[in-house]
Amino acid sequence: MLRERVSDNVYWFQSEVYAMVTAGAITGPSWAVVIDTLAMPDETLEMRAFIEEQLNVPVRYVINTHSHADHCWGNCFFPGATVIAHAECRKLMQEKGPEALDSARHQNPIYKQIKLVFPHLTFNEGTLSLRVGKKNLVLMRTPGHSPDDISILVEEDRVLFAGDSFLPLPYFVTGDHEELTATIKRVGKMSLENIIQGHGDIILRGEIDEAVRQNLAYLTNLRKAVKAAAKKRNAMEALETIEIESCGKSRVYLGGLAEELHRRNIRFLYQQVLKESGREDPIEF
Repeated sequence: MLRERVSDNVYWFQSEVYAMVTAGAITGPSWAVVIDTLAMPDETLEMRAFIEEQLNVPVRYVINTHSHADHCWGNCFFPGATVIAHAECRKLMQEKGPEALDSARHQNPIYKQIKLVFPHLTFNEGTLSLRVGKKNLVLMRTPGHSPDDISILVEEDRVLFAGDSFLPLPYFVTGDHEELTATIKRVGKMSLENIIQGHGDIILRGEIDEAVRQNLAYLTNLRKAVKAAAKKRNAMEALETIEIESCGKSRVYLGGLAEELHRRNIRFLYQQVLKESGREDPIEF
């Protein structure tokens, strides 16, 4: 696990095992808030040990940015902490979590130590604020990657923990292309010092404008390419020719996972384009 102090009492953690997934912590004089957990139990426990033993504060709250396993299955390793999320996150965890965890346990025994802990405190509309020492955290909806996405702004430092709403390669297969586009535009107008992506490295102030531009360009270019392919006689072959580089991104992102995510984006967006035109051509993704 990698870790870094982003600003006073604000910390970033990144998995060295799974997809560069990230988490965070904000500490006060008496307790800490954790933002997301890491995908591997050992790394989440290492993160907790650093907070409790080196920073010398217990974790009182865990915030889940969304319901995907790599960001919330570690809730169980913070016993006694109150878990906060969007109401839709709790719903999706309850509906999909048990089956997904059962499947994961059959594939890898490491997940046998996982116990699903659903959010205790949720919100629907507007924002939710939480004070941690001298830091004010603002929880806000940022949908697009998934319907339950939230981001957390550390107001004093202008640091945004964006979860998967902001990634090296925008990914919307469980969400909505247009909502993600709107969210990224909104993030670009927030006058931030840092963006903590749900996967990947920290985006610094001087890099934010370019990162926003590239992500919006990718989404725009991808939609144009998919719409053009959908009009062709052999649409499936045309879809296969849409390269990630032609849309403005690189396949090396996220340790090489970007290419597979790009292909999933294409297939998902193709289904959306067909629905918009009143057609249907089911494909697996």
